[in-house]
Amino acid sequence: MFSITLKLMKKSARMLIPAGIAILIGTAFIAATFLFGNAMNDALAAQNTAQLGGANYVISPDSGKDLTDKDQDYIYTRTVNDFQLDRIRATEGVKDARASYAGSVTVTRGNKHASSYVITTAAKRTLLPVTITQGDQPADSNEIALTKSVADQLGVKVGDRVTVNSQAAQYAGKTGDSAGNTGDAGDESAQNADVTSSHDGDSDAASGVSASSDGANTADSGMTVRVVGLTDDPNGAYAYYGGASVLSDNVITAMAGSNDFGNLPVYLVYLDIDDASDAATASTVKQISTLLPKHFSVQSRAALVEESVKNMSSGETSITTIFLLSFGILAMLVAALVIANTFQVLVAQRRRTLALLRTIGANKSQLYVSVLFEAGVLGLIASALGVGLGIGLMAALCQSGLMKATGMTMRLVLSGPVFTVPMAFGIIMTVIASLGSARSATAVTPLEALRPIELTDTRRAGVVRAVISMLLIVAGVALCAFSVWQMSENIAGRDSMADKQYPLVLLAAIIGCALIFLGLVLSATFWLPVLMRGVGALVALAGPSAKVAHANIQKNPRRVAATGAALLIGVTLVSTIATGAASAKQTMNEALTTRYSVDMIAAGTDMTGKQASEAAKVKGVQSSIYAPTRMMTMKDADGKSLSVLVVGVDGVDALRKVVRSDSSGVTIDGDSVLMPKYSAATGKDIPLDKSVTFTAGAAEAQADATNGPSGNDANGSAENGNGQSGGTQTLTLKPRKVDYRRIASNYAAVAFVDASHFTNGGIKADGHIMLMRIDTEGAGVALNDVFTNVQNVFSASAGVTVTGPVAERTQWETMINGMMALLVGLIAVAVLIALVGVANTLSLSVIERTRESATLRAIGMTRGQLRRSLAVEALLLSLVSGVVGVVLGTLFGWLGSYMVFSLYGDTVFPFEWATNGVVLGVAALAALLASVAPARRAVKTPPVEALAEA
Repeated sequence: MFSITLKLMKKSARMLIPAGIAILIGTAFIAATFLFGNAMNDALAAQNTAQLGGANYVISPDSGKDLTDKDQDYIYTRTVNDFQLDRIRATEGVKDARASYAGSVTVTRGNKHASSYVITTAAKRTLLPVTITQGDQPADSNEIALTKSVADQLGVKVGDRVTVNSQAAQYAGKTGDSAGNTGDAGDESAQNADVTSSHDGDSDAASGVSASSDGANTADSGMTVRVVGLTDDPNGAYAYYGGASVLSDNVITAMAGSNDFGNLPVYLVYLDIDDASDAATASTVKQISTLLPKHFSVQSRAALVEESVKNMSSGETSITTIFLLSFGILAMLVAALVIANTFQVLVAQRRRTLALLRTIGANKSQLYVSVLFEAGVLGLIASALGVGLGIGLMAALCQSGLMKATGMTMRLVLSGPVFTVPMAFGIIMTVIASLGSARSATAVTPLEALRPIELTDTRRAGVVRAVISMLLIVAGVALCAFSVWQMSENIAGRDSMADKQYPLVLLAAIIGCALIFLGLVLSATFWLPVLMRGVGALVALAGPSAKVAHANIQKNPRRVAATGAALLIGVTLVSTIATGAASAKQTMNEALTTRYSVDMIAAGTDMTGKQASEAAKVKGVQSSIYAPTRMMTMKDADGKSLSVLVVGVDGVDALRKVVRSDSSGVTIDGDSVLMPKYSAATGKDIPLDKSVTFTAGAAEAQADATNGPSGNDANGSAENGNGQSGGTQTLTLKPRKVDYRRIASNYAAVAFVDASHFTNGGIKADGHIMLMRIDTEGAGVALNDVFTNVQNVFSASAGVTVTGPVAERTQWETMINGMMALLVGLIAVAVLIALVGVANTLSLSVIERTRESATLRAIGMTRGQLRRSLAVEALLLSLVSGVVGVVLGTLFGWLGSYMVFSLYGDTVFPFEWATNGVVLGVAALAALLASVAPARRAVKTPPVEALAEA
């Protein structure tokens, strides 16, 4: 029986090809998903262990043990001296040892400044986590190996001299505290204790070695060092910092604000141990272990890599893999509809053959197994090809180097699941999809071999299906209505479940949409043929070809429903995502506009007037204000303290050019201050007395001294706004409240005073702010370009940040567009398979209607008319299903947007004309292309031969 089945498959190969393509695409997607997960795991593991450099062993804190807070404090306050590096290096079998300490410094040459991440050096360059591409690693005092990017930025080469500086070095120099912030550095290091999961395994003294915020002072008080080499970071050990420079021990000690390298806090020591002999290596490790502080041990690189892969497998990459697999499974479910259609027609076509087999002794079980065997063979062949395609696509991706833009170099990593899961899933789904056809095969009786073949399926869908689908739809509508009601109650300020149990309300909406969708797909056999019949009746008025197409599409309502449902799934999901993304962008744009009165803000301690002038000339910046600032404190009418950023401006007219607020009838003079109506911290009204007193004194000056220079001289002493140490300055003004919001979100309020308070010495500025109004439409530029160009203007000043609704809007749009592109791309796989189903349905329809087509040709229908009838039939199938999918997806997108974005503002309900139009256009074009091959088959056979064949 199996040999007969294989012969039948060979005879029907042309009909099986579309189903095979659907399986191939789905399994290729699943295989590529596993390969992508493997490549991500491999790349992240390599990246997370890249900081080991050439080290094959690491001294690190013990993991997996119950450590008390006291133990943790002990671990992360260890210094270089505690590890006895000299004795470790002298141990037999140890080639080199490197204590890991890192941070950030400012590198200066002339009037150019650049920030660079820096690490400790090693005796041998092989132990460094970065590659020395030119010159050598620092060995003697006052040497540095710069990253190539920093060297290019400063215009230096090997042999030149540069100046390095840090806040800790400046602070230690002015206070005489050579210890710097060593204790703080140790605490910061504790955040990155796990070398296998952190991007920064080096001890990072964020508060001890940090970029200077005062570029003007860097050249005067820094250390002059010689550039001995250039570095590259090919393994992405410091991808977050653009690579790392290497400093000699005395320089990195000074940059930490210390005078002794042995006092630097470290918790990782990288070792290069001779591993030629296992016994000798074990002996060396044992000797080193006796020299270590408690709670530290020696771990091999292989163990770290294994732990890293384990962490990745249960972390983000597994989530990514599961996420992608869900779309692979969706693709296979859509493919199952195509497969089911194919086998239904195959069984119907072979009814006479199956009946003849029954007459010569084949029983029902043999026929049943025969159909399932055929499905299994088809699934096996198509799945194997799909796995091969997936491997080929992933290999091409790895070789293309496209992922290097993310900072990771990916390689092809094969594993068992890459082969077993897609093939098993492909075979199982194909067999399941053929079960209904197999049951139909067993219903064929021997007498049917003598009857004419009638392939038209006029069976009515079952009552059980109708009841179940209706219950699903009703339950889904009820859940969605409940969710909307709870959200509206919450927005109105009334008691609502969404206030305390928002995740449950959101989950109810998601489940409701899923139930409605499932109910509509199950009931598609009822409503979709009726809808196509109604649309077809209108189309039939266009002429004979359209009338024939309308008649043909009604002959197999079940197959039409299955094909339409497959396309409906893909189009609905695409439309849902497109609508949700558009609603997210528009809703958040409007929310940001109402929450921020200024389009863009640049603020920092080292901002210069020259930079502000250049930023004002950026295309898209309509108007701007450059003003001095001072952080002060005040108390409201209730006695609560508020941190306030006081900004000096030249009157309210200048402010109106950049701040969106109703400031009519308001003035700013020497006795008044413009205050916001609402607190940026709480969103509540700020109660004010008839006068408010701003304070800048000991507390603020001490904070400045602790954090190093920030536009003032940090000398460790309290300094008031007039530069007089020891006092506290107060400024009392009459408040005038206006509703402007979130000029700078780091402060509870931003107050505008007359600029004369800064020029006459009443307030000493500790920074500057630039307020900008943006007009992208008038300038004809993209929002992101304006933001990027303004950022570039201030790129030389490490202390300047560019924020505001434009920045947040750009981030939102980038994130949403990226997610939308990814999701639409993934769902496009399902749409592609569904369109294969359209082509399959047309091909099968042509085969079924061989006699009918021949008769039409015989009575005068031209080849062109026959082609047009098939094209119209394809368009009806794709466009009707596509339009329903667009409508359904838009409604789902609106519901999802309301449930999520109404928390942030008034939800916008857009219709995504562009994306939906593209989807429908692609569906129509694909349908027309799908009708070409069947049309050629229908018209190439002469009517006489076709009648004889039928």
